[in-house]
Amino acid sequence: MAGERTVISVRLCRDPRDFAGLRPEWEALQRRCATATPFQSHAWLLSWWLSYGRGGRLRVVLVRRGGRLVAAAPLMLVHRPMPLLVPLGGQISDFGDILVDDEHAEIAITGLERGLHRAARHAVIELREVRPGAAAQRLYEAWPGARRRLTDSVCLELPAVPVEELVKRLPTVRAQRLQAELREIDALKIESYAVPEHEVPAAVDHLLRLHELQWRGRGVAQEHLKPRFAEHLARATQRMVRAGEAALTEFRLDGEVVAAHVALQSGYLTGGYLHGAHPGLREKKVDVATMLLRHDAELAARTGRQVLSLLRGDEAYKSHWRPRAVINQRLLLARSGLEPALRLRAAQVGRRARAAGGVDTRFRGARWWRARLNDWRDARAADVRGGADAARP
Repeated sequence: MAGERTVISVRLCRDPRDFAGLRPEWEALQRRCATATPFQSHAWLLSWWLSYGRGGRLRVVLVRRGGRLVAAAPLMLVHRPMPLLVPLGGQISDFGDILVDDEHAEIAITGLERGLHRAARHAVIELREVRPGAAAQRLYEAWPGARRRLTDSVCLELPAVPVEELVKRLPTVRAQRLQAELREIDALKIESYAVPEHEVPAAVDHLLRLHELQWRGRGVAQEHLKPRFAEHLARATQRMVRAGEAALTEFRLDGEVVAAHVALQSGYLTGGYLHGAHPGLREKKVDVATMLLRHDAELAARTGRQVLSLLRGDEAYKSHWRPRAVINQRLLLARSGLEPALRLRAAQVGRRARAAGGVDTRFRGARWWRARLNDWRDARAADVRGGADAARP
């Protein structure tokens, strides 16, 4: 084992141009990491950095064995609320993780420990939205310094089988209702169109207009209205469609695009990331969530994935399908000398979580008021982007 360790090289990449040049070997490493999600793809991470990154903050730890990339930790440095190394991808990514070559996992983890120990000399490492069984969990178990595991978001997932098989898992009454919804969709003869790579930018722009219109008056996520998000989603989706890591689908009724949807894929997982739908579909009694889930289920089954992820959030409409709940985790790591800082960060996270829970529990109207505030913001954002154009299906 000692002889094997001598061939490990560990490097800290801080230059975005060097990070961009890693694409071929990064993609090869991703294929050799069975637990990787679409949010660890080079296309997604580089695009995110181009839209959200800040100069001088990039910190990507690279581990090679005999010249072959066997591990990577894509991180960036932030200074608030304290010095932290956090994953690239930010809050718009549903899963965070590192990449580890499954064939060289032990050596790879050893190299990451060494590289992260140096990179985090004055900072706490905070890995958010880590799935159980992810590669970062192996790093956590092997970490020699201070560490703390906290809960993060709830994700829901289903087996990757056609929708007919999913319906069979449900109680009779619910199954009959969903079958009726699917028949209503089919009766309208809505056609699906797989958007090719060269049409992705225009299709993403239209998707975001539909998304804005769909959520107007109901509290849209503000980040989805910002130009930086639009640029990132178009750029990342185009590259991921090219690589087979994403599918952008338009749904057309009488020749008009009435809905659009982005699904992201990795080796074992398909997840519906974002969609937009014209409100007129509700008037036609189209259950958009059911229509999209059938599409994603068929995509996942057809491409040989094992998991159909509904990604973050435990919204009521998702529970209709009896999904399995998976709790993401927040992993805190630090050198032994920074244990007080790690404890402080854990306490900050805990206080914030308790405060958020307390607001929803003690003030039943809190979500309503947040939605009204978001509506006001939506109206202002719509004026900037041209709300009149967004009203066209």
